[in-house]
Amino acid sequence: MSDRKIKHSQADRGLDLYQTDPVAVYALLRHARLPHRIWEPQCGPGNIVRVLRAEGHDVLATDIHDYASRHQDVAGMDFLQTYEAPYAGIEAIVMNAPFYADMECVDRALDLVPKVYSLMRLTWLESEGRHAFFKQGWLRRVLVFSNRLPMMHRDGWDGPIATSTIAMAWFCFDRENRGECVTDWIKWVELTKAQRLAIDS
Repeated sequence: MSDRKIKHSQADRGLDLYQTDPVAVYALLRHARLPHRIWEPQCGPGNIVRVLRAEGHDVLATDIHDYASRHQDVAGMDFLQTYEAPYAGIEAIVMNAPFYADMECVDRALDLVPKVYSLMRLTWLESEGRHAFFKQGWLRRVLVFSNRLPMMHRDGWDGPIATSTIAMAWFCFDRENRGECVTDWIKWVELTKAQRLAIDS
């Protein structure tokens, strides 16, 4: 079988819904102290939301599309066309930014809330255009997965199940940060029975 990478057009990818495996969120929670009130502005069916709520966070879950999920609070909200947080007191955004607009999403998120945690490809660090963005000093930590996350397949994908070959990291931004960015290595582990029950309840 060929190991050639298959690239899909934006038309094929649609809203770029690649559901986040809960193990990635639990890994973030083990290494970062997240604020209590959180907004997930591109929640999809709610994989990130389920974990955060199971761990006691107050989460607002919105998306431009209606996924008919009990974990989604608001449909029809276009995050990139949103110019203020939906309500006062939201302290952070946690998201899996869509690949086609990751820079725009991070930029918009930092306009709206003081802290942002975004799951993105490690190669996000490589762009010269983003270098100017990093010089603002708001990137506090990069939590790099030392083991590859389970593959996040596009929603509706009915092709062969692949193993992930992409290095991923949580990028942790803080508007109050003025120091250097710290890089840490983290590892995801299989969910416990209690964790599975909590996010499925």
